[in-house]
Amino acid sequence: MKDELLNNLLTSDGISGYEENVAKIITNYLSSICDNVVIDNLGNVIGKIGTGKKKIMIISHMDEIGMVVKYIDKNGYIYFIKIGGIDDSVLPGKMVKIINKKGEHVTGIIGTIPPHLAKDEKNNKSIKYTDMFIDIGIPSKTNVLKIIDIGDQIIFEPMAGILNGSFYYGKAVDNRIGCYTMIKIMEKLKKNKDLSSEIYACATVQEEIGLKGAKTSSFKLNPDFVLVIDTTISGDIPRIEEKTSILKLGKGTNITMIEASGRGIIVNQKIHKLMVNIAYKNKIPYQIDIINAGITDGAITYINRNGILTGILSIPVRYIHAPISVFNINDVNSTISLGTKIIEKIIKNNVVF
Repeated sequence: MKDELLNNLLTSDGISGYEENVAKIITNYLSSICDNVVIDNLGNVIGKIGTGKKKIMIISHMDEIGMVVKYIDKNGYIYFIKIGGIDDSVLPGKMVKIINKKGEHVTGIIGTIPPHLAKDEKNNKSIKYTDMFIDIGIPSKTNVLKIIDIGDQIIFEPMAGILNGSFYYGKAVDNRIGCYTMIKIMEKLKKNKDLSSEIYACATVQEEIGLKGAKTSSFKLNPDFVLVIDTTISGDIPRIEEKTSILKLGKGTNITMIEASGRGIIVNQKIHKLMVNIAYKNKIPYQIDIINAGITDGAITYINRNGILTGILSIPVRYIHAPISVFNINDVNSTISLGTKIIEKIIKNNVVF
């Protein structure tokens, strides 16, 4: 992959609560764009450009799903807990990297009892992660403990690349392509000489386990408007009916209306109309879908303090919350374009507030 920033974000480690390394990458890039960049007490990376009375915040979470070392048995097999929503069925046989205190990546394979020896077919099909283990090829607890500690983070095999044409793949697509988009929007806004507002880019922590970073950062900054950039479920694969999701890769960004049947955000109608009109007038490809599962940082920002006006752009992704996901770079680019135009419109015309 030629895009160094995108490749680095997709392959970096940073499960919820362990975001330090991906935070360094984001801090480095934002430092070349922003007037100043800080990391707050929770670990959120916050970069700022512009001055003015109005505060606008772009949020994209940088944590990924993964695992943490819980126990090592006498034969050197490693047991783990899951961090974030991972379906147990995707785990057996997967290659992982355990990242120790020195920052070294220790290769392991997630193992389980083979189907030939399973007690019965039912148990084999419903095996749980608590019955799985990681094999690093060291048959001794004493020797394993020389390189791995309880509490070390575990990520899926880091990889990224071009699948075919505009279709890309990678680990941690959710939500590193959102972070990539946020940085690119800040690059474009930096060139605007008429910002007349404070604009913050915030790479949040611990979204996958409770939207924690977005809660504290948006409370601290108390912005007038938040634009959340995340990923969402693409419906263009077998066994997903259009009535469940009509989103397709390559058809544009998704302008979110409702998350999780209303358990997440229900976007203010003024905000939704504004975003759709901007996309339409600027001929930016977009899609609209109402998802009955999954929420984003927007679910917490819009009810923080006395309520913060929040819009969400979601990039469709295949195989979300899996070791490897697929996305279309054209959808990323349409999200960059629309996100930039939305913020420029709010600044120039003093709309929404």
